[in-house]
Amino acid sequence: MNQLLTVFNGSSIFSNIDLHGAYNLLRIKEGDEHLTCFRTKYGSYEYLVMPFGLTNAPASFQNLVNDIFQDLRDVYVVVYLDDIMVFSKSEEEHVTHVSTVLSRLRANNLFAKASKCLFHVSSMEYLGYVVSSEGLKMDQAKVQQILNWPPSRNLKALQSFLGFANFYRRFIKNYSKKISSLTSFLKKDSCFPLNEEALSQFHQLKEAFTTAPILSHFNPSLPTIVETDASDYALGAVLSQVSDSGKHPIAFDSRKLIPAELNYKIHDKELLGIVWALKRWRAFLLSLASPFEVLTNHSSLQYFMTSKVLTRRQARWAEFLSEFHFSITYRPGRLATLPDALSRRDDVYPERGEDFISKNPMNFQQIIKQDEVQPSRFFAVKVESFSNLIDSIQKKLWQDPQYRSILEDLGKGKSVQDYSLDSSSQLLLFKDWVVVPNDSTIQLSILQKRHDSPLAGHPGQEKTLKLVKRDFHWSGMTQFIKDYVSSCQQCSRNKNIHHKKFGFLKPLPIPNGPWICLSMDFITQLPLSNSFDSILVIVDRFSKMAVFIPTMSSITSLDLAHLFIKNIFSKHGLPLSIVSDRGSLFVSSFWTNLCQQLKISRDLSTAYHPETDGQTERVNQILEQYLRMYVSYHQDDWNTWLPLAEFAYNNS
Repeated sequence: MNQLLTVFNGSSIFSNIDLHGAYNLLRIKEGDEHLTCFRTKYGSYEYLVMPFGLTNAPASFQNLVNDIFQDLRDVYVVVYLDDIMVFSKSEEEHVTHVSTVLSRLRANNLFAKASKCLFHVSSMEYLGYVVSSEGLKMDQAKVQQILNWPPSRNLKALQSFLGFANFYRRFIKNYSKKISSLTSFLKKDSCFPLNEEALSQFHQLKEAFTTAPILSHFNPSLPTIVETDASDYALGAVLSQVSDSGKHPIAFDSRKLIPAELNYKIHDKELLGIVWALKRWRAFLLSLASPFEVLTNHSSLQYFMTSKVLTRRQARWAEFLSEFHFSITYRPGRLATLPDALSRRDDVYPERGEDFISKNPMNFQQIIKQDEVQPSRFFAVKVESFSNLIDSIQKKLWQDPQYRSILEDLGKGKSVQDYSLDSSSQLLLFKDWVVVPNDSTIQLSILQKRHDSPLAGHPGQEKTLKLVKRDFHWSGMTQFIKDYVSSCQQCSRNKNIHHKKFGFLKPLPIPNGPWICLSMDFITQLPLSNSFDSILVIVDRFSKMAVFIPTMSSITSLDLAHLFIKNIFSKHGLPLSIVSDRGSLFVSSFWTNLCQQLKISRDLSTAYHPETDGQTERVNQILEQYLRMYVSYHQDDWNTWLPLAEFAYNNS
């Protein structure tokens, strides 16, 4: 289809010739007529000409018309079965072209049906598209069918609608995003009718078809640009060309990454985006008369084609790319709005509960299946009801040989050392901990709530172990938790590696009590989130508790004082000292005078030496890691996660 629609550039006059009884114009080879035999009550009959409905009929007829117009195809004739389209750049040329085509048909005993033919028109419908000198448009008759389509009430109706709409997906930017909720109903055991979100997308998709752009004809002589981008879960690409009137889109496309591709490093994902886009539009790009340009927001790819050290995968890709004549140009991500939007659409994020195989980085042995939690898609924290967990534990405990005998003894009133039954829930307790059976599903469910949940915040191995040990116990728990945390994809992707400082440490003196000595710092230059672009971090140096306050980088020292009074003084009273860096707000005359009046000692860190207030700097890192794990791809909702981040940090 792409090849058929690439030859119209510069054409302004079109004709369409429809053959009459196309297949019936083709004689069956003598001696093969018996293959078409069918039986009736009047006897058996055989076709002498090609009937409609035979498997090889379309291919046979296409071969015939291809042979007839072999030297004219893609010059000024496009042939698809019995639809023959003639296109020309001028009226004079078109008369000659149509005459030549009709002469060829007459010479081969093929006849046109006059009522279905169109001659010398400026635009026409062909193969479901409207072709004109401007470019390709959607057939409004088919668009109207989509607009009149009622909401699907069952799976078959939804499949029909999406199949019909998918024909025009090349015109719709972010098409996959616009049908994400609808495609979820294609899964097995989905319940109809459509829910509110799916119905909303159903109507939004209809509206998108009414505002779709005109895609320009591809012109091999014009400068061509391929824009690509890769996110963690998807690829996006835009094909466009530059003419005297500016840059015009030729096609949009995007797709999800398959599970194996999810494990690629970001360099390979960006490179895969280029390889996939060039495969997708290979027919266009190989026909270019001059090199085309590939725009990427990954700067190291500029030197890929000259790199001497490649992995096996990269070597295969390099071999494929070598057949194209192109250059790779770096463009900062903030300028790549179109491909970014295609690769970072909401529907490509993993669904909650979707399994990913995690591997131990030391021995690469498969150890667990871990849910890739994407809480940025949920603004409410979903916690499995405790009653369901109790039921699962009770059921599995009786099936576990290790604990069945203990339960039986306790049920008979016998005493078992360190074990008891909880009087209310009838759970088996080891000392004061709930005993968890040797069932990886239950153990994994507990870990996901004590590690992956926004209320936990992906703590390290020791903190996760402490959180689980508050309530639960099972054999091999310590090693299981260490393996789980060490294989957590979010932690490995978002956390920094720390080591002890070299040389002798000279820590600040330990305070005598909570909220007596504080440290303060700002996290700045964040993406706008509900008009906030900064976070004020205040840490109690004794208890290590922290307060995270969304704010703006434009605040004054007076605003800082108001934040301090509202969030600290009103709850914990006045401190004796505050440790901070030498930021303009902390050295301002107002803040200095305020601290003097309140008899608060200002302890300013050494210039260019953040280790002086290493505690707050470390808390800043933990907060940034938390937000990286849970904010949306647009990073415009981080302020909504601050209360949960504060709870998770203080709870650990």
